[in-house]
Amino acid sequence: MTTPLIDPPIFDGHNDLILRLLRGTATADGVAEGLTDGHIDLPRARAGGFAGGFFAIFVPSPNNKAQRQEEMVKPQYDMPLPEMIPFEEGREVTLKGAEALEALEAAGAVTICRSVAELEQAIHGPKMAAIMHIEGAEGIDPEFEMLHAMHARGLRSLGPVWSRPTIFGHGVPFRFPATPDTGPGLTEDGKRLVAECNKLKIMIDLSHLNEQGFNDVASLSDAPLVATHSNAWEVTKHSRNLTDRQLSVIAESDGMVGINFASAFLRPDGQMDSDFSLDLLLRHLDHLIKFLGEDRVGFGSDFDGALVPKDIVDCAGLPRLRAAMAGHGIDAALMEKLAYGNWLRVLRKTWGE
Repeated sequence: MTTPLIDPPIFDGHNDLILRLLRGTATADGVAEGLTDGHIDLPRARAGGFAGGFFAIFVPSPNNKAQRQEEMVKPQYDMPLPEMIPFEEGREVTLKGAEALEALEAAGAVTICRSVAELEQAIHGPKMAAIMHIEGAEGIDPEFEMLHAMHARGLRSLGPVWSRPTIFGHGVPFRFPATPDTGPGLTEDGKRLVAECNKLKIMIDLSHLNEQGFNDVASLSDAPLVATHSNAWEVTKHSRNLTDRQLSVIAESDGMVGINFASAFLRPDGQMDSDFSLDLLLRHLDHLIKFLGEDRVGFGSDFDGALVPKDIVDCAGLPRLRAAMAGHGIDAALMEKLAYGNWLRVLRKTWGE
């Protein structure tokens, strides 16, 4: 008998589980049956009330994560942007990422959702609900043949960049303390990509874009502005976080922000150190609600791609987050919005349902 999910279930804006499958540190069957490490598998998801989320297809830069971890424990850091990934490499990894997500579905771990109706049903179902997301459009060609092929396969969300350049724009570097105003915005191909995503009803993810790229998307897109895994710059002055002006622009578009659990983006000192209380996450939550309102905030954990707070550990630890929120005065109605209702709202508007 399937264990019922903790209510309300948490649907999440970002995870990197697919990258683990591509690196061979996890298998689809292992995710379905249970893993001994990492942040996400189906048994822990059931235990923690993790209903699923945006499963990112990401092309890694060589050795970049280890370098980031070493630098991001310093009082200040300014990491150069990695080099652009060649299209053929990006295309190959992107296709393998789609295959990995489909393998998770075949193993019974996830249900790939292409509409809000499917998502609503899957969130309360026995498997994790999964939206196919591309983090960094290295595998997308300027003629958009891959974009259309991936959309037909289930792609419903795309970030034009990770924290490095693509032919479409410029990512924000890992820099602390710093604003997100770090360089030029979208290229002409990037502006065309925004229009094509709008046409296909593919959600555009602003996380990892620098401020000028953010401004370009805001001026061009006819969809709500969404940052799937970003935090408040006013609380943690990291280049990856969003300024109050950016939050106001997102609010005006009726978009939303998913709070990132990555320690360096939560801690006011910008350190990649998980030893802190959930009060810091709640500070970001309060600030985001102040600027965005209660209907435009959710979660974007970055599970399997970040060092998360010690009191969460993995997706089975989400009840401790719910308890901290309840102790902070968040009532049942707001808890449901933050847990999954706001994601359904913005996706319904973005996907035209």
